[in-house]
Amino acid sequence: MKIQDLLLKDAMIMDLQATTKEAAIDEMIARYHQVGVVDDVNNYRDAILKREAESTTGIGDGIAMPHAKVSSVKKAAVLFAKSDQGVDYNALDGQPVHLFFMIAAPEGANNEHLQALSALSSLLINPDLVTALKKAQTPDEVQQLFSDAQAKKDVEEQAREAEQAAAAAPKAQEQATNPYVVAVTACPTGIAHTYMAEAALIDEAKKMNVDIKVETNGSEGVKHQLTAAEIERAAGVIVAADKKVEMARFNGKPLLNRPVIDGIKKPHELIQTVVDGKAPLYTTDESAASKDDGNTKSAGSQLYGQLMNGISNMLPFVVAGGIVMALSFLIERFVGDQSIWYTFPNQIGNAAFSFLIPVLSAYIAEAIGDRPALMPGFVGGYMASQATMSILPSKSPAGFLGGLVAGFLAGYTVILMKKVFKNLPKTFDGLKPIFIYPILGLLIVGALMYFIVDPVFGMINHGITAFLNNMGTTNAVVLGALLAGMMAIDMGGPFNKAAYVFAIGAFETTQNGALMAAVMVGGMVPPLAIAIATTFWPNKWTQQERNSGLSNYLLGISFITEGAIPFAAADPLHIITSSVIGAAIGGGLTQLMHVNVPAPHGGLFVIFLANNPFGYLISVVVGAVIAGVMLGLWKKPLVEKTK
Repeated sequence: MKIQDLLLKDAMIMDLQATTKEAAIDEMIARYHQVGVVDDVNNYRDAILKREAESTTGIGDGIAMPHAKVSSVKKAAVLFAKSDQGVDYNALDGQPVHLFFMIAAPEGANNEHLQALSALSSLLINPDLVTALKKAQTPDEVQQLFSDAQAKKDVEEQAREAEQAAAAAPKAQEQATNPYVVAVTACPTGIAHTYMAEAALIDEAKKMNVDIKVETNGSEGVKHQLTAAEIERAAGVIVAADKKVEMARFNGKPLLNRPVIDGIKKPHELIQTVVDGKAPLYTTDESAASKDDGNTKSAGSQLYGQLMNGISNMLPFVVAGGIVMALSFLIERFVGDQSIWYTFPNQIGNAAFSFLIPVLSAYIAEAIGDRPALMPGFVGGYMASQATMSILPSKSPAGFLGGLVAGFLAGYTVILMKKVFKNLPKTFDGLKPIFIYPILGLLIVGALMYFIVDPVFGMINHGITAFLNNMGTTNAVVLGALLAGMMAIDMGGPFNKAAYVFAIGAFETTQNGALMAAVMVGGMVPPLAIAIATTFWPNKWTQQERNSGLSNYLLGISFITEGAIPFAAADPLHIITSSVIGAAIGGGLTQLMHVNVPAPHGGLFVIFLANNPFGYLISVVVGAVIAGVMLGLWKKPLVEKTK
């Protein structure tokens, strides 16, 4: 596929009228909808805003590249837009944006589409092309500029590949005078910044007479994968990435670990630092060992990231296993507990659920200590899920809390071992990941779990279980309101996840879905409140917000709290406050009416699995209406905002 096939002439906007970031995004999305690239404006806009919330796509030098890969995109395309007056887009350099490239990729984009998108992205680091694009007056001119730039780049690429092949020959390696550097680039979406960083590093290395090989971790998967020989030969490593990449292979090498935008904007600085021997030595002694002081994450951020690695890998087991198990309970009402129609789905659901704690622990450990920590984390989590694997006879396993501790114990045990054995002769390097770390890690984590963690947290878990089972109505209402309110505070953030994990832990321990009902209602209220407020108070919202508000009806009943995030980001005081109040009331009502939902996801679509479907529905409706009315009355009309 040629770049011209992606740069649709009909979609180009040569005189963008918007003056703000939000208006520019809306204007470009409207054009996409007009030419048939996007069929669901709200879905695509939400994906664009979610990407912008991670980090601005205004990369500097007057360029912005908003992008998203979602099902609402019907065909891969790139919309070019030019603004003569410039748009305040919150770009990294603080300057107005004049050139926009809005990338739309369908969820099922094939490699041909992705390769063309990456090729186009990589061209934008060419300053001559950027200057010419700012002067372009017609869509034909834009397409021709890219066509010429791609042809020139193809010739240069062929020459570079020939040089690399020659440099790889044994004689050439012996006689090589140029420094050799390897790099990895990656961004969360993998369709723009990944390849721009690759191109910037390659071009800058050529100017500096430095040989370089860049591995890309993009939507196409891993390309130009670095070999062990190339890593060994390199003077150092540059990792320009905003997502996790395989790091253990770089153990013992000088390494810079920076955001992907630095690969685009600061290639000279990165390469020069490595060539000068000023990059810190990377070891796997700790999860962030290679971070520069200016880029080191706070302890809290690291802890949250490690926990989320465990939770995100656990969720498929929670959702699939929990819903299949809940369906079996529904079937049991009609066929009894001896029918295969009940026992078959029930056993499958239970099998999936039995992996919750081991998977949680394993991937927390892996986020801390990389792959060597995965196995001891998994075993520690399994021990936490079994009441019998303790020195003391326990009435209850260590459960979720013990599993969390097991994950962190395994991760930091491996890090400690890496520090202890770092001075072993290099000949033992191959034995460390195969024998030393797995065997010692298993023994240490197993001993800590058997003698300390399982007995202590078994008693704690037993106490929590007894409290939940014997909790009076008043205490239940307070706890349900608290958990539901937490679901609405940050709508997918740490508070939301903490409440959800607590409810999952209670459900896994007691097999009682009362608290699941509370958190489910709490998660449904924010998007439903926005939908109600935009419907009944339309004069207080823009047309785009009203359109997005309609989609929040579906998102709300589906238990997708994130549908409220774009609204909360624009007006946190009104949105979050009203949502928390409505969610807390709805969550409290579930406990007052003794609602039990034995499914960990699904929103109103699992209403018939509840023991009290009517009470579940009433809790959702009351919470959403209170929050929606409060928001609608509280928020000022648009005319007042502009005065």
